[in-house]
Amino acid sequence: MKIETKIVLIGAGNVATQLGIALTGAGYHISQVYSPTKRSASLLAKKVKAAAITDLAKVDEDASVYIIAVKDDAITDVAKQLRLKDRVVAHTSGSVSMDVLKNVSKNYGVFYPLLTFTKDKKVDFKTVPICIEGSNKATSTTLQYFAKSISSNVQMINSDQRKVIHLAAVFACNFSNHMYAVAESILKKNKLSLDILKPLIEETALKIRNESPAKVQTGPAVRGDKKTMEGHLKMLKKNKDLSAIYKLVSKHIPASK
Repeated sequence: MKIETKIVLIGAGNVATQLGIALTGAGYHISQVYSPTKRSASLLAKKVKAAAITDLAKVDEDASVYIIAVKDDAITDVAKQLRLKDRVVAHTSGSVSMDVLKNVSKNYGVFYPLLTFTKDKKVDFKTVPICIEGSNKATSTTLQYFAKSISSNVQMINSDQRKVIHLAAVFACNFSNHMYAVAESILKKNKLSLDILKPLIEETALKIRNESPAKVQTGPAVRGDKKTMEGHLKMLKKNKDLSAIYKLVSKHIPASK
């Protein structure tokens, strides 16, 4: 047990929950969990055997690492309320500059786990890519140490690279998931279940393990099947937004030669 290493979790959402569970499982001691909502702080604190706090002024000042796992828009506000001297502090955002923490401590950085998280779904952190960036070598080394204790895929990624990764992730994950939601809505309106598409969705995802997505693209757009696309657009004629999305995405898919 690495009980001599004290960690403070600032945040109690999806990322904070999964990180807290992973770090506790690796033998680290989470001393505090902060959330402005008492219930959220208490729920996670109970899981990781920590104290729950709702006031940043009560944050321990002697922890080894402070991990800020809050919404992107809240990071700056949290940073304004913290002064941690030379303690290591990192946020978990994919798109926010690490410099937002420069007034919190001289040892600041990023600890970005690249996965979509939910509180109640168990995560095997060993397979989760963790992107690390530090304000100096010592901070980078410390953050790498913690990351490698829970993941076998730890990479040093600078701010510009991280922003590119996050943008790509929005297309690959968030937009794709919204398309699943659109598909489910279309099916439900016709008294059908998304279950009929799940094998197709899973097979599509599995294909890119060994191939470029561009090489395994299928469907009417890549085939140049205009009659099928016209038929689909007729079905969508009452929904201008979906019709526009269908046209734009189809146009963006290169037809096979």
